[in-house]
Amino acid sequence: MTPRRDTLSFVQLVPNLVTIMGMCAGLSAIRYTFDGRFELAAALIILAAILDGIDGLLARKLNAASSFGAELDSFSDFVSFGVAPGILVFGYALTGPMAGFGWVFVLVFAVCACLRLARFNISRTVADGASQRHFVGVPAPAGAMLGLLPVYAGLAGMVDPSRFPVLTAFYLAVVGLLMVSRLPTPSLKGIRIKREHAIWVLVGMSVFVGFLFLRTWFTLVVADLLYLGVLGSLALRHFRKQKAVE
Repeated sequence: MTPRRDTLSFVQLVPNLVTIMGMCAGLSAIRYTFDGRFELAAALIILAAILDGIDGLLARKLNAASSFGAELDSFSDFVSFGVAPGILVFGYALTGPMAGFGWVFVLVFAVCACLRLARFNISRTVADGASQRHFVGVPAPAGAMLGLLPVYAGLAGMVDPSRFPVLTAFYLAVVGLLMVSRLPTPSLKGIRIKREHAIWVLVGMSVFVGFLFLRTWFTLVVADLLYLGVLGSLALRHFRKQKAVE
């Protein structure tokens, strides 16, 4: 019996349901920022990033990918990784005498995230093998995690970012510019691991998860700094290649 075209199986809706859950997590992060519950707000943005990785995987595995789902995912990403992180950083570190100044850079971050997502929407319709090896610019979820570095550092008790509002605001804008840059950044799909090294990757992940539960915010600070180090090395290599071509 051929299924009717005006009906959908529940399985086909599962990826979109996960996307909606991620969007709700991002929106709830904004609400809890207003309540001053910054730890919960940061955790919800991290949850949104995890769900963002899951929905695409489910869409491919369940053969449920669609143009509607792709657009819904993009809107969800803008809320969770463009708007929510900016508002959280603003509420945590940029209120006070410098609030107006800080808000300008929150807007820069959000607009850059929007532009990054718009560029990704266009590029994914173009078949390009290189796009599988790396991203162009920092992806929006990774940008959100980097943008929250001042919040992670504050929650870890390492530094109070509200004492340095100008530096925090400029940092947020720099992360936004990294998202819209042409810098090649790592893609998990492009990483190849030798079979004999796979066991160490699994062990390393277990160590990371263990520290994530033991010292959550400190571990996230370290992860962000390591990622920034990788970006710095890639940027240096990229500029050297450009000079060699010239």
